[in-house]
Amino acid sequence: MILEPFVPHDGALPGPVLTEIAALHASNRAFFELSGDFPDPARITVEQVAASLADELSRDGSEVFLARSAGRLVGLAATLAHHPDPASDDPDPWIGLLLVDASQHRRGHGRAVAALIEEHFRAAGRTGLRLAVLDDNPRALAFWRAQGYTELRRAADLDRGRACTVLRKPLTAP
Repeated sequence: MILEPFVPHDGALPGPVLTEIAALHASNRAFFELSGDFPDPARITVEQVAASLADELSRDGSEVFLARSAGRLVGLAATLAHHPDPASDDPDPWIGLLLVDASQHRRGHGRAVAALIEEHFRAAGRTGLRLAVLDDNPRALAFWRAQGYTELRRAADLDRGRACTVLRKPLTAP
C-alpha cells in the first residue's frame, strides 16, 4: 500500500485523479446516505467531489492522502493538524474522513490506511490522534475500536450538528 499526499497543482484539481476520487466516493453510497454530505448519494458527481475536496483543502492544516494498492486507488484519508474549532484546546490532529472503495471492503485496506496515517503523525511528533464517528454508523465505530481507538465523549459535529462519538488513540507508548 502506498499513501500519497493529494496536492492540487496551481490550485486546480487534476481531472483524471479527480475522476478516480469521485468513483471512490460514489462506491460508498451507504455511508453518504448516513452522512448527508451529498444531495443524492446515488448520483455523486465529479463536480460535487471537487467542491468537497476544495472545501476540505481550504481548512488550515488539512491534508488529503490517496491510498493505492497495485496502482489502483483503494482509499482516501482527509486529516486536520488540529481541531477545526479555533477555540478548542485539543492538542491532537484529527482524521476527518477515511474512505475505502466499497468493492475492496474487508480486505485490510482501511486498517492499512489508518496505520499509515498514524505513522505520519507519529513521525511528526504528535502524541495522539482523534476522530468522530456518526452515532448511526455502528460498523465504523466497531472498525475504529478494533484499531485501538477509545471513546472520549459524545458530541455534535461542527458542520451539521450530527450526533457523533469522539474517539482517540495515543500514538506514543503509555
